[in-house]
Amino acid sequence: MTGGRPLIGVSTYLEPGARWNVWELDAALLPAGYPWLVQRAGGLVAMLPPDAPDHAAATVARLDGLVVAGGPDVEPVHYGAERDPRTGPPARERDAWELALIDAALAAGVPLLGVCRGMQLLNVALGGTLTQHIDGHAEVVGVFGEHPVKPVPGTLYAGVVPEECAVPTYHHQAVDRLGSGLVASAHAADGTVEAIELPSAAWVLGVQWHPEMGEDVRVMEALVRAATA
Repeated sequence: MTGGRPLIGVSTYLEPGARWNVWELDAALLPAGYPWLVQRAGGLVAMLPPDAPDHAAATVARLDGLVVAGGPDVEPVHYGAERDPRTGPPARERDAWELALIDAALAAGVPLLGVCRGMQLLNVALGGTLTQHIDGHAEVVGVFGEHPVKPVPGTLYAGVVPEECAVPTYHHQAVDRLGSGLVASAHAADGTVEAIELPSAAWVLGVQWHPEMGEDVRVMEALVRAATA
């Protein structure tokens, strides 16, 4: 930690032909909501663009906490499924890098938060599977929706957010079979798993929604507290 503020690594997008000012170049990108949320919660931010998977352990060793960000669909080969036509194109560099980051964080006991795709990857990393398409869960392309999420009493998540509340959401895939050791800690009204956690670990949580798009900082504050400890 630096000056009492823990260093939180956040994985990034890797996008070809991104444009800004006069430039059009490949870029490692992170929506600004992620660093803003970490900073508001009391942490310092390090962006983690895709790298060689065998660098993951050394990277995680320098962090106090890890956030695996949202993004494209996980390639179904990672959970032994054929690709559904509605599944998006693969992001193989991100899949390999972020799965390695998750494995390294779990091995090192580094607090971990998965956001949307990051929650799905956490489930896949522990042997779980995904439902590749749910109708109506991303109704307008490029626009976040909102729906209520209900915590499961007695879970880590319920200790952070004890009441049912509305969350910003954008996804069309979801957890199907839970990975080894994981438990569901929040659900949507239709039964969709909205949060998962690993009780055997020090602090591991995945949320299906996008806290960086809202005003509620409690989930990130809980990660920062765990990283500080």
